[in-house]
Amino acid sequence: MSGLTLDAGALIAIDHGKRPILLLLARAKENGDAITIPATALAQVLRSPARQAMVVRLCRQPGTDIRPLDGPDATAVGLMLAASGTADITDAHVAVCARAARQVVITSDAADIARVAPDLTSVRV
Repeated sequence: MSGLTLDAGALIAIDHGKRPILLLLARAKENGDAITIPATALAQVLRSPARQAMVVRLCRQPGTDIRPLDGPDATAVGLMLAASGTADITDAHVAVCARAARQVVITSDAADIARVAPDLTSVRV
């Protein structure tokens, strides 16, 4: 595993202090693995930075990459949505980021990721 890409569900689990995701993050940190957070997933979750300290702290850590939805990624997202017949921009952006970084997707709903990118490995939290 070269790192983890977190979807909105994973960020919510972090926000709620769920043990499985916290253990995954601790192991990733010990191994020096990168963490990728698609900006679209972060936007879905972050509502009160002052109260969501664990999410904000993760975003600020060295080794965490907040990946914007830029032109090339937006094109890849659109193509992925067209190919899969789905419409969730965030799920597709998560998949595009994970594929580009060759990372495992950490998600609360592996079926969502499988719909847009069945080739990706995902871990449910």
